[in-house]
Amino acid sequence: MAMTQATVDEDGRGEVAALTAAACLFHGFSDRSRLSIVQHLALGEHRVVDLTGHLGLAQSTVSKHLACLLDCGIVTVRPQGRASVYALAHPAATLDLLAAAETLLGLTGDAVVLCPRYGEGAGS
Repeated sequence: MAMTQATVDEDGRGEVAALTAAACLFHGFSDRSRLSIVQHLALGEHRVVDLTGHLGLAQSTVSKHLACLLDCGIVTVRPQGRASVYALAHPAATLDLLAAAETLLGLTGDAVVLCPRYGEGAGS
């Protein structure tokens, strides 16, 4: 799946599939709460109760976002007694992606936050 270069095939389906998959991946990271959960999981495994305490979010909210991240393959879960312990599925690659995002955000300055379509004030 090549997202960083245009692929050439007869009908363009390969490129469309790669871009669709990338858009789905970025959607997994597109919510502030999910991104915060990912940042906490970058520090190590957490239970839902740990994340609710760290983030100040309701258990149902954390569980909903973890389900999304799990469905996207971004996190894994394993049972530990009666609890479930969550971790990043691919920690090095996830940290590389977050570092690249920080670099790009640094280069764009306030443009992303001020974007009339997707920035902080969008839709208000």
